[in-house]
Amino acid sequence: MAACEAAYETLRVERSDEGFATVAFNRPDKLNTLSIALRRELQQAVAALEADAAVRVLILTGTGRAFTAGLDLDEWSAAPAAAAWEFNAVAALQQFSGPVIGAINGLAITGGLEIALACDLLVAASDARFADTHAKVGLLPGWGGSVRMQQRLGSHRAKELALTGRFFDADEALAWGLVNRVVPPAQLMAEAQALARQMLANVPEGVVAYKKLLDEEAGRPLAEALVFERDAARAANLGVSREEIDTRLARLRRQPR
Repeated sequence: MAACEAAYETLRVERSDEGFATVAFNRPDKLNTLSIALRRELQQAVAALEADAAVRVLILTGTGRAFTAGLDLDEWSAAPAAAAWEFNAVAALQQFSGPVIGAINGLAITGGLEIALACDLLVAASDARFADTHAKVGLLPGWGGSVRMQQRLGSHRAKELALTGRFFDADEALAWGLVNRVVPPAQLMAEAQALARQMLANVPEGVVAYKKLLDEEAGRPLAEALVFERDAARAANLGVSREEIDTRLARLRRQPR
């Protein structure tokens, strides 16, 4: 059962007693564009979820027809620096130490694509559409989008999407490795929740440590990454007793396959 929190004007936040929480961008009449107020509330909401030991996985999605269509350009004319830089939405997500699952419904455009790329894995509805339109308006990404897009897709594909600004659908996103899986729209949240439950079945501190390991290895040269992994494993694994391993294996054997 999920409990919905009424503390936010631009977000819907629900905590499940199973151990995951769902944060939904909630400006459907504006295609969930990332206003300063929304980004401020996102920072507050994620910080609160990180502080709650009962919440171990975060699902991020949108209400209505869009995941998010990026920055709220209506705020640009009044305060462009604030519209672009105050309350970095990707940095807000990075406060959460557990897995972040992006459930992409509808449009994920420009800043929305940057946020999607910052999630740990992505489930897309079959009607989802993506685009990086920075070049169409003469702007550059500032939340890590260009870096993560090249890491995820490789330089040539990243350049095609960045320099054309074209839209691409969920099937192409799957074929190119941008998303993990594509499901019918009606199954989107059920699929994201199923992934969350698989993660929640594992050792909590192990999931957090493994995510951190993968993140800190990313971008390192191979030889350096191998040394980093070895050192991290030595530091972590020697603190786990045989009794703890046996207990966890016994619990694993009792889980449905």
